[in-house]
Amino acid sequence: MSLMNIADIDLNLLKTFEALHDESSASRAALRLGVTQSAISAALRRLRGLYDDQLFVRTGRGLAPTLRANQLKPVISEALDKCRQSLAMVDPGASHYEGRSVIVGLSDDFEIAHGRRLIDEVARRAPGLRLIFRQTHSQIVGRALMERSLDLAITAGGFAQRLLSRQVLGEGDYACLLDPASLAQGQQTLSLEAFVAREHLLVSSGGFIGITDEGLAGLGLSRRVCASTTHFAALPFLLKGSQAVATIPTHAARAIAGLSGLALLPCPLALPRYPIELGWRTHTQMDPAVLKVREAIAATFA
Repeated sequence: MSLMNIADIDLNLLKTFEALHDESSASRAALRLGVTQSAISAALRRLRGLYDDQLFVRTGRGLAPTLRANQLKPVISEALDKCRQSLAMVDPGASHYEGRSVIVGLSDDFEIAHGRRLIDEVARRAPGLRLIFRQTHSQIVGRALMERSLDLAITAGGFAQRLLSRQVLGEGDYACLLDPASLAQGQQTLSLEAFVAREHLLVSSGGFIGITDEGLAGLGLSRRVCASTTHFAALPFLLKGSQAVATIPTHAARAIAGLSGLALLPCPLALPRYPIELGWRTHTQMDPAVLKVREAIAATFA
């Protein structure tokens, strides 16, 4: 491969690369950038020559990035973010958010409880900016931020890396969700004995042991988990018509109970509270779009 000079390169190719990597489709990349699909195909040919690699290969599910493309993605996205930041420095009061998106990693308990208010808050502060909610959890969130698949993340910890910053948004605790038909009329509480006697639904990214099991083990007790799911949104469908109970973060339990008609009861087991944190890559602080969403998240959780 011959030596290249940046003066010979059309930097719009980098925007095409980013769109192709994000969308996995030439037609969707064309829609995103407001150009024709043939323009995307021509840009991809030039990118392949530039980086001496196929970059994206056609599969049954669209365009899949090669190893080289995945290595290039964080470098190219960072370069484009720096360009966006430079424009913001020239005109910090401007609201050039049309076409911009910010990816927020969170588990769906936060999405259920706070998502709608966050959408409204962002629309007020940064009109035209699109939020992308992406599933994550504390075990994988640090790496996802460093690999730039997320811009911001809301989890119960996981931001220990040196290049990440964090802000505590609040504290969480737990409540129980049940089908009200499984309770006696007017029943507002569940004894520990009745709690243990019921079958349980576990919400967990792993699927075997939850915080409830640890709390019961400390008392020499155990429970029977009939099923495990990775998503809180499934609970109304899994609990209705059963004797099962789910012990989940109170913010999600309250939101789900409000929409589904499930019964919300205090947890009869003393479980430790946990910090709810917002994390981001320290060096993205200057990006006005990310800053606006950070401010919106803080206001939503306040």
